[in-house]
Amino acid sequence: MAVVKHTRQADLALRVLMYLRVAPGRRGSIPDIATAHRISHTHLDKVVRRMSEAGLVATVRGRGGGVQLTRDPTSITVGDVMRAMEDDFAVVECLGPVRYCQVAGVCGARNIFARALDEYFSVLDGATLEDIAMNDQGLRGALGLTGRTDQ
Repeated sequence: MAVVKHTRQADLALRVLMYLRVAPGRRGSIPDIATAHRISHTHLDKVVRRMSEAGLVATVRGRGGGVQLTRDPTSITVGDVMRAMEDDFAVVECLGPVRYCQVAGVCGARNIFARALDEYFSVLDGATLEDIAMNDQGLRGALGLTGRTDQ
């Protein structure tokens, strides 16, 4: 199977959202989320900042603050997350803003790849955070959240 690769930011954004989906009060601190996923606190901070700018999460500073969902998990699609976190979906040059290809405009590749990208997003737009994080007990266990009611 061929691989479509996204940035680490998109991957981490999905992980943050899954954490928040199953965390008590649907919120958590960046250090707690970073520890649960075994990732860099500094890198996660950048990801959360971008997520906040996109309206996927809200951040609250200070004691008792942290990161929390801004919308119901049934209304956040995987497509929303990918669009917010990725800068470039041009899988071939002719889908991007700059076109240097000598046959751009006279070959049929652009239409094929554009249709494929539309189908890809159709699938991602049909999957919500609720869908990908519905195993509450399993996720809580994997993330070390079992038995936690504070936050």
